[in-house]
Amino acid sequence: MQPSNPHILKLEHFLSELDRFDIVIDVRSPAEFALDHIPGSVNYPVLSNEERIEIGTLYKQVSPFAAKKLGAAFVSRNISQHLETHLLEFPREWRPLIYCWRGGERSGAFTHILNRIGWKALQLEGGYQGFRRTVIDGLEQAANAFTFQVICGMTGSGKTKVLQEIGALGAQILDLEVLAVHRGSVLGNEPNIEQPSQKAFETALWNALRKLDASKPVFVESESKKVGGLHIPDALMEKIRNGACIELRSSTQTRVSWLIREYHHFLIDTDNFKNKLALLTAHYGKVQIAKWNEAIDAGNFPELVEELLVMHYDPSYQSSIVRNFPQYKIDNFVQLENDSDEAFLQAAKALILQANA
Repeated sequence: MQPSNPHILKLEHFLSELDRFDIVIDVRSPAEFALDHIPGSVNYPVLSNEERIEIGTLYKQVSPFAAKKLGAAFVSRNISQHLETHLLEFPREWRPLIYCWRGGERSGAFTHILNRIGWKALQLEGGYQGFRRTVIDGLEQAANAFTFQVICGMTGSGKTKVLQEIGALGAQILDLEVLAVHRGSVLGNEPNIEQPSQKAFETALWNALRKLDASKPVFVESESKKVGGLHIPDALMEKIRNGACIELRSSTQTRVSWLIREYHHFLIDTDNFKNKLALLTAHYGKVQIAKWNEAIDAGNFPELVEELLVMHYDPSYQSSIVRNFPQYKIDNFVQLENDSDEAFLQAAKALILQANA
């Protein structure tokens, strides 16, 4: 029987041990790291993007042995550079966790060298793939364990702002739009910021939920199954949609005012605004889109926003909220008086009180 490796962290101990490490080092290539990684980890790649491709090509076209020889040269050189650049200042007590794609060659080499130096480094069993299984299982468990208090409301009613106020008051929240880096509508992408990958979004969800207490309700906005280009996991979405609902209501005037404040970047980058509205051509036709573009050119933003609400967003909300949220009740609501900070704070307090009633 082969003895167990004392420098391996078993996957079943990952969650209980994760926060005890001084650092988590992802030694995969920058491209792999960018797609998804353990929250809080740093990327010290032992193969660059180009080196990884070169080694893979050599493995397939020449031989595994040839690939291993060149790979060892690349890995040794890169580990040496990381030692000199990032690690020399750390004391003997410093405790890192290392992982790669499957917990194999790349993280094994890095872990071995750090332990030979004298640090107590551990290598994550299964690497990123093992972590990914932890995320998927964790999201399934969260869907079963948590209860959600859903804040409904038409576009522009201030759901995200009031959700943040609820969090500031100490209640538990899950901000799906922040995690998805998107505001959840055709105009909802954040300026100059790309959405994360689907896997990174799921990791962010898992990480947010693992910090919450499943014995207490979690406030969340009513969302569609997709936030921008990202899909909310089915089991979690079903649990949210079956949560108790309270609607946040505000006047059309307040909603228009709030939307102009929140989407001010479209008032500056009007070409981008027009490009987004062009996505609605199939629904409303070229003539209507042209009229909206004329309103943009004329600077008639309050009138345009109100028309978009009345024609597009409000009918869509009314048809979907009853269909998708079975506990929605038209008489269960909190009124947002205006779009001032004080009004949002009072609405947040009222939502918490009503949820606890």
